[in-house]
Amino acid sequence: MLLSEPVNPGGYASYGLVILKDGKEIFKQGRLVAQGKEASNNVAEYSGLLAALLWLYKNNLQDAKIVVRADSKLVIYQMSVDPSIGRKWAMNKGLYIPIAMRCREGLKRFSNITFEWIPREENYLADELSKSVLKKMNVKFRIQPE
Repeated sequence: MLLSEPVNPGGYASYGLVILKDGKEIFKQGRLVAQGKEASNNVAEYSGLLAALLWLYKNNLQDAKIVVRADSKLVIYQMSVDPSIGRKWAMNKGLYIPIAMRCREGLKRFSNITFEWIPREENYLADELSKSVLKKMNVKFRIQPE
């Protein structure tokens, strides 16, 4: 889950991520990743994916079956590979491109990783983590309700 408040771009960008194994939480993190002109929801989305990939790699899970579930269609469709057409969505331009490219490089280290889009309502754990980061900073929410 990502968050960019109170404006996008240009506000505060945070992510929340939760890693589950056999239905049990084994890692969670919420973090501020940017503020001001470098902050956007896409920067937050890709920063969260990069943090998850780094954690998985550091914990020797490169060969585990990994399913990345996120409510960001941008991340899911830019990182997903369809055997018949390649990447589902192209990367064009934006603040997020350098982080997205690091994610693509990181994916090469994993042997069994897939991506699945889920609605935000099903991503409530990560949603709450990303919001809690900004609530602690007393950021006023305008785009997404608290």
